[in-house]
Amino acid sequence: MRETQLLKRVLDGCVLQIIAKEDIYGYELVQRLKAAGFTNIVAGTVYPLLQKLEKKEMITSCMKPSQDGPPRKYFQITVKGEAYLADFWDEWHGLVNKVSNLEEDRTNAKYS
Repeated sequence: MRETQLLKRVLDGCVLQIIAKEDIYGYELVQRLKAAGFTNIVAGTVYPLLQKLEKKEMITSCMKPSQDGPPRKYFQITVKGEAYLADFWDEWHGLVNKVSNLEEDRTNAKYS
């Protein structure tokens, strides 16, 4: 994964991180993202992303009964998804370190 692509795929990594912790259905995933600070996230963004991740075999899905109505589609991370997620975090931390170095340079610079 290239750094320029990382910025476009931050949401992929965040979604996979949530799914890696537990099987989850779409609406609950959207709520978790909002609770994490992605307040402007909408289902119209998340559901196509879930379809893309499933097509790329990074997640799988299965229907599970719900106490509140019809069965829900739950998502699970795959081995391929776990590998992608590990790469994502490596790349993310590398990018954060580079940006932090620039911030330190800015802070330490003398302005007249």
